[in-house]
Amino acid sequence: MKIENSLLLTDLYELTMMQGYYYHKMEGMASFEFFVRKLPKNRNFLLFAGLEQLLNFVESAHFEKEEIEWLAQQNFRRDFLNYLENFRFSGDIYAMQEGTIFFPFEPVLRVTAPIAQAQLLESRLMNIIHYQTLIASKAVRFALVAPEKNLVEFGLRRAHGAEASIFSARASFIAGFSGTSNVLAGKLFEIPILGTMAHSFIQAHDKEEQSFFDYAMANPQNVTLLIDTYDTERAAKLVVKLAPKLKEKGISIEAVRLDSGDLELLSKRVRSILDSGGLKETKIFASGNLDEYKLEALIKSGAPINGFGIGTSLDTSSDAPYLDCVYKLQEYEGKPRRKRSTGKATWPGIKQVFRYFHKNGSMQKDLIGLATERYPAATLLHPVMRNGKRIYPKESLIEIQKRTKDNLARLPSEIKTLEPAKTAYPVEFSQPLISLRDQLEREELQPE
Repeated sequence: MKIENSLLLTDLYELTMMQGYYYHKMEGMASFEFFVRKLPKNRNFLLFAGLEQLLNFVESAHFEKEEIEWLAQQNFRRDFLNYLENFRFSGDIYAMQEGTIFFPFEPVLRVTAPIAQAQLLESRLMNIIHYQTLIASKAVRFALVAPEKNLVEFGLRRAHGAEASIFSARASFIAGFSGTSNVLAGKLFEIPILGTMAHSFIQAHDKEEQSFFDYAMANPQNVTLLIDTYDTERAAKLVVKLAPKLKEKGISIEAVRLDSGDLELLSKRVRSILDSGGLKETKIFASGNLDEYKLEALIKSGAPINGFGIGTSLDTSSDAPYLDCVYKLQEYEGKPRRKRSTGKATWPGIKQVFRYFHKNGSMQKDLIGLATERYPAATLLHPVMRNGKRIYPKESLIEIQKRTKDNLARLPSEIKTLEPAKTAYPVEFSQPLISLRDQLEREELQPE
């Protein structure tokens, strides 16, 4: 079994709680909701991603024989292990669609199942949804400041492991990127794969111009030449000199890449050299420790750069490396449940998110209410799995990317900034939900 599909990829307490539920015959239906408590610094909204991988995991989730045998050595009860041998998720899942913008306290996903089943999903569910949502929410910031530019995810070597690198490529494409350098991600998700060359190829040659020629001859359909290994402007002139020789062989130079230095200044000088040398169609691609703020500055400066490779800051979400997200019990055996811990209190009951729009189609406000309530607004949580079987169709990443663009088009302009908005997007709580919370609080405070 692949590691990422194993039900042992969980926290120990999920299994010990399951054993407790089993031992005490607690088999009632439970509803858990996944939500984010607060936005990271400088974020005005988040972008939901990761549902496809979660559904694939849940639908096939089971324990292998050798896993049961290993658990037997960890002092779990034999009768409980017999139960695990036949484990299959049989519950329902509601979720937002990938590419949907959301805000704090809004449940983006709800699991309803026998409590032991719902409990077991917690760790891996959060692991999958958290990371892709984190990266999509970071990537969309780049897309917002450079909507007309070619953005390529470049972060494989800095991602925190193999799965993270794959998820980063997927999440960034959902957010509006054009492609990835990650070849496996390209194969798995049909994302365009894009790349250039490294300094080592140039350094391996005695002459820089010979390295350009050799690379172009070996890769005639993908000629992007890295020109900052030594002297950037000199290299740009070598590219101009080389172009006619390659043209005779039917090869055109698609782009040159800048990876260091003052990208604004160098791009303008390189553009001038290329244009005066007859290479007006040759594009300029830039990379090198770019974050969304540096990208925004380059766009505002009018730097003649056609595309950007974004790596470390994206795949690590460097300024906000985690979301304050949780998966909490909201109802058990038909009774609403609420956590009252200081600073971590939850809203009780099974909920729905209602989104209101202005007449022009822009987002007006969100209302978090009980799932039984009805309002003249769009509902954001939809059934995606019923009785353990997926009912939500598989979507292409292009479809999800279009949804993201539609969400962004409807988002108020004051929210689409890199800095905190002066006025946060309005998210309200319904009166029935407020009344339910107050009722539970009064009941909890009553003396025994």
